[in-house]
Amino acid sequence: MKELKASKKRTEQDRSKLTETVKGIIDEVRTHGDAALLQYNRRFDSCNRTALRISKEEIEEAYKTVPDVEIDDIRRAAANIRAFAEAQRETIGVLDGFSPEPGMELGHKVIPVESCCCYVPGGGYPLYSTALMLGIPAKIAGVERITACSPVIKGTDKVHPKTLVAMDIAGVDEIYAVGGAQAIAAFSYGTEQIRPVNLIVGPGNSFVTEAKRQCYGKVGIDFVAGPSEVLVIADGGADPDIIAADLLAQSEHDKEAKGILVTTDEKLGTAVMEAVEKQLPELDTKDIAASSWNDFGEVLLADSLDEAVEYANGYAPEHLEVNVRKEEEDAVVSRLRNYGSLFIGGNTAEVFGDYASGPNHTLPTLGAARYTGGVWTGTFLKICTYQTMSADAMMKIAPLVSSLARGEGLVGHARAAEIRMEKHSGRKDK
Repeated sequence: MKELKASKKRTEQDRSKLTETVKGIIDEVRTHGDAALLQYNRRFDSCNRTALRISKEEIEEAYKTVPDVEIDDIRRAAANIRAFAEAQRETIGVLDGFSPEPGMELGHKVIPVESCCCYVPGGGYPLYSTALMLGIPAKIAGVERITACSPVIKGTDKVHPKTLVAMDIAGVDEIYAVGGAQAIAAFSYGTEQIRPVNLIVGPGNSFVTEAKRQCYGKVGIDFVAGPSEVLVIADGGADPDIIAADLLAQSEHDKEAKGILVTTDEKLGTAVMEAVEKQLPELDTKDIAASSWNDFGEVLLADSLDEAVEYANGYAPEHLEVNVRKEEEDAVVSRLRNYGSLFIGGNTAEVFGDYASGPNHTLPTLGAARYTGGVWTGTFLKICTYQTMSADAMMKIAPLVSSLARGEGLVGHARAAEIRMEKHSGRKDK
């Protein structure tokens, strides 16, 4: 694999300071509850509100603030996301009455988690699309209590109105004006104003991610995510301007984001790099995108599409685009194994998935796609097994279990099986 454009190598940074800072925030929230949350809101966002929960009146005011055309856009995107989530839900079935042996009935139930928190980042931009991506599948899954939180617009007491509208359209039941590691702690352990939840989902900065890591166990999480990334596999038939636009779309997320092109055509690789430099000045986010692209962007030349596929499977990117000639497309796609979400063909921009096509945009990064997919309807569902047995089935399996248990030295386990046999035999003797 030849490097046409290399990137800085990411090193495992000293995380001790971040770990200790986040631990201190979590401890403060656990000890002081709302007082800590209000103090952090003042300190980080210059927010002086005392009621953390967003009122019905604030939501109604948000609808008046956002132009009707933008509300319609949010609803259209929500409709696609909802339709796909519903289709996913239909694939998850109850298993009843499976019987490996006569008198033994096994199965599983599909049970929604009782409560969840959808963490929607604020930062420099209102990421209201994330509210749709998290709230809608939770609603379709049947979560009884769906909460959401987001930082306020800095220097105000308000969450961005577009974010509030999106949360409401998604079906969120409770919305709170709080963000950062302190929000993760609050929804994990609870405060006076915030009841804890069973599951927290959603992306965030390094403090949010570290808080999710530290609170995991007390609360469920989707996964621990890092900077956003896209990998594009392309041959000489691809359009360099389109690929450059897709790489820059990813690069503008933040200075740590990563855009990678793996191509079998050196001319295309060179053309893409030229197109990136041409398009960069047109972006309002050019400073962030340029920093990301210059530091972490890569253009790699593969000897073949087979080598490109092998590289992609090893990298396991968050977003994976396949932009090759139509006659090669099926062969390439069939060999891909590790990715958060796959975008097939030059017409299928990764940004379509970010906003409106339907599949979720909350996806694993940093190689986590080797063992997990992204947030989906099933994220909010538990598959819980059950079993029931007749007396005859019990008498048949109990000797096996007794033997296995005694083989492990767990006599109490063996006796739990044996006592049933003894009592059943005693009843039959009478």
